[in-house]
Amino acid sequence: MTPLATGPRVLLRRLRKVMAGAGSAQTRLDRVVQVIASNMVAEVCSVYLMRGGDSLELFASEGLKASAVHSTRLRVGEGLVGEIAARAQPLALADAQSHPSFAYRPETGEEIYHSLMGVPIQRSGRVIGVLVVQNRTRRHYSEEEIEALQTVAMVLAELVGAGDLVAPEVLREGVSDQDTPRRLDGLSLADGVAIGVAMLHEPRIEITQVIADDADVEAERLEAALEGLRGSIDSMLSATDLAIAGEHREVLEAFRMFANDKGWVRRIHQALDAGLTAEAAVQRVQEENRARMSQVADTYLRDRLHDLDDLSNRLIRHLMGEPLTAATRGLPDQAIVLARHMGPADLLDYDRAKLCAVVLEEGSPNSHVAIIARALGIPMVGQLAGVLEMIEPGDRLIVDGDSAHVYLRPSADITVSYRQNIAARQERVEQYVKLRGQPAITRDGVEITLNINAGLVGDVRYLAETGADGIGLFRTEFQFMVSATLPRLKTQRELYATVLKRAAGKPVVFRTLDIGSDKVVPFLHHAREENPALGWRATRLALDRPALLRYQVRALLQAAGGKPLNILFPLIADVAEFKAARAIVDKELEALKRAHRRRPSVLRVGSMLEVPALFWQLEALLPLVDFISIGSNDLLQFLFACDRSNPRLANRYDLLSPSALSFIREVVKICNRHGVEISLCGEAAGRPLEAMALIGLGLRHVSMSPASIGPVKMMVRSLTVAELEGYMKTLIPLPDHSVRAKLREFAQDHDIII
Repeated sequence: MTPLATGPRVLLRRLRKVMAGAGSAQTRLDRVVQVIASNMVAEVCSVYLMRGGDSLELFASEGLKASAVHSTRLRVGEGLVGEIAARAQPLALADAQSHPSFAYRPETGEEIYHSLMGVPIQRSGRVIGVLVVQNRTRRHYSEEEIEALQTVAMVLAELVGAGDLVAPEVLREGVSDQDTPRRLDGLSLADGVAIGVAMLHEPRIEITQVIADDADVEAERLEAALEGLRGSIDSMLSATDLAIAGEHREVLEAFRMFANDKGWVRRIHQALDAGLTAEAAVQRVQEENRARMSQVADTYLRDRLHDLDDLSNRLIRHLMGEPLTAATRGLPDQAIVLARHMGPADLLDYDRAKLCAVVLEEGSPNSHVAIIARALGIPMVGQLAGVLEMIEPGDRLIVDGDSAHVYLRPSADITVSYRQNIAARQERVEQYVKLRGQPAITRDGVEITLNINAGLVGDVRYLAETGADGIGLFRTEFQFMVSATLPRLKTQRELYATVLKRAAGKPVVFRTLDIGSDKVVPFLHHAREENPALGWRATRLALDRPALLRYQVRALLQAAGGKPLNILFPLIADVAEFKAARAIVDKELEALKRAHRRRPSVLRVGSMLEVPALFWQLEALLPLVDFISIGSNDLLQFLFACDRSNPRLANRYDLLSPSALSFIREVVKICNRHGVEISLCGEAAGRPLEAMALIGLGLRHVSMSPASIGPVKMMVRSLTVAELEGYMKTLIPLPDHSVRAKLREFAQDHDIII
């Protein structure tokens, strides 16, 4: 049986005639379901539309009882129709009533129909309804029939969205007023605070013609638009401020690869063959990708599908001759751009003198756009579901990237408070700038080394801006996470050489790949794990794939080219792992010697202490290492068996607990006894109170985010170490859950600036 009795093009032409015909919106919608039922050889065709954002109302039906129309409602997730809406996926069942999600509605009279096929009606990435056909027989619907119904649903989506079939105010009935101030809590993607006015990243795309008149013409239009799209990306890559090597360039290279993806283009051509215009065909494939995104748990794959979504939007605008985004329509000063998600190329389109922040409904810290935002210093908050429905262009917003808050239409007192906060931050920044050239020396003459953590080439500039002593932790995995394939030796070498050159002689500690867990790379298969933070990651992964580690170590050694080099191995659990990793370094050093290439002038190799088990092997490990770096983030979650990404446990355990402080103090003692440098990198080092406690335990080297250098240096210069060390000894034996309050009182009593 063919999916459509007379073919998809004939059905689309018939639907177009119905839309152009006379009569009320309801009359035309009733006629639409009759035409679909006839062409799909179905006894029933029904259209359910979303009302108030959380329920589906039967708006028209051919085959079900007329009295059920506008009376039958299902919640999203309720019944088969509700499940289709919730999952944004088609569903085809030969025996619908045996499905566990089947919900019987006696007023519809549908008990005589056995088979069901339904598809979501989607617009702008959201489900706005469900299109269903039913048959009395137990009919097995084919893939072609499902695709045909999806094409029809796409046409309906545009007609409904444009108000041609149902007045928009009818669908919005019951939606609450959104004029009151609100605070939304999201996920910080890039630090910073901004006050500004809302701008929609993408203007509403209104595709006025979805059914093609001439398939050949549409194919030609598509090819021309694809050529223009690819050309715009090539131009972006050749821009002077993006021509240098770095993660931002690799992001755009990956973006260009997607624009040339043959599978993506082939699916668009298949949609053209169904009788759609070029822009409607692109949108059809885009909606399919969005549906896939909603079902993908893997953050890396979701981010790559977002890139395809970005490309689809740009391609549609090429076809329609529309401005690509708000970036090309002229931004007001202090613009805060809002989007469901955003691609890296789109962010780079904006005037950086006017763009002050970005708010996303989706997004992840490792997404391409977040990497670019951090490199450019643009505050960004994500994971704010439904935010686009709550705002209007021109609304006042406050974006707090530090705390992951977004204030919609903030009240006067909140605005005043944040303006004071921003002014105070600026004053503190000016004070920190004055300290930039001053050493981090305590009142009693103890020198503390303050380093920054980095992960992007652009981060190196913070050495000069903050006056930091060096880079205590350079995370090398970002380069791998934004590349579709294993970065070539030359690419890796150039990045590391650039970092060393820009560091201008200040020390840089390169941590080898810490991939696995939540850091997925596309070129390495990684099976799902129940406890990924405890799983196949970091050095244990690298030792199982020694070629990967050898390749990176080779690039690091070559990049040093006569300069000092520091290599740090993450997640070492026992001495044997460090020996195996160090052996790879030694082999690559020998290869450099045989090739008569310059070796690093000084090579230091260290181990991170994150796994508590390593503590009991320190005596055996320390003679083999040049330095130890405590990774406080992972160490704490392992020490307390506490998932640090679980919000329920976020405040359950504290670095400033006697048990954690005691552990770190013993590590410092053992390292000092062996004369091995000991440092700590992690979020704790960047908070003045925690940094004060660490110094009181004997640490003299700490590494933190660049923004923390100023506050911590100010604390250090107001501190007397001898007094603090004596006080810390009295805290270690206490049974308290945390000694945070006691340390804060000590700081206040001794005029320590925290």
